[in-house]
Amino acid sequence: MKEIMFLIEDDPEGGYNAQALGYSIFTESETVEEIKENIMDALRCHFDNAQDIPRVVRLHFAREEILTYPQNAEGCFA
Repeated sequence: MKEIMFLIEDDPEGGYNAQALGYSIFTESETVEEIKENIMDALRCHFDNAQDIPRVVRLHFAREEILTYPQNAEGCFA
């Protein structure tokens, strides 16, 4: 079974960016539903023959969050 994986990340300016791992396929969108549609369209554009398109498309959503630890009045970390 052929499969392909896309790494999907939040775009700093809003929306999402998707990059296929191991292929030169990139797309972007404003919503999750739209990114799914754009990925399928990008696959049709990238592969010349429909039978070459991987049948399984995995979506890996990566989200970065930053936590800060508060300092007390003396400037020390609590």
